[in-house]
Amino acid sequence: MKVEGFLFAGVAIFFAGIDIVYWYTSHDPTGTTALALAVALGFLVGFYLFITGRRTGMRPEDRPNADISEAAGEFGFFSPHSWWPLFTAGAVAIVAVGVVFAWWLAIIGLMCVVITALGFVLEYYRGVHQS
Repeated sequence: MKVEGFLFAGVAIFFAGIDIVYWYTSHDPTGTTALALAVALGFLVGFYLFITGRRTGMRPEDRPNADISEAAGEFGFFSPHSWWPLFTAGAVAIVAVGVVFAWWLAIIGLMCVVITALGFVLEYYRGVHQS
């Protein structure tokens, strides 16, 4: 994880330099704060990756002489035919439209989000897919 840590540390350093130049040339507090938060985000992720990389040791991706088979394994289960992501996205769209136009539509959308999220999470715990 050293490479990823250096990447995000470089992002933090880059945004720190840009932040200083931006503040010096514009004196805009909003943009300066946004860039400072970008510096903090890059530093936070880079620091986490450095610490995690130190605890876990080298991964096969970090070693130049590693075989492809060393990184093989199960990465998780992904449903091949689920309709729930589509319904969940539609419910979130209803919430977004409700926030813009009418509060009652947002409430209906939130109820739809809860129902579709439960359906999404519990899809393989009921019906023909139950294990």
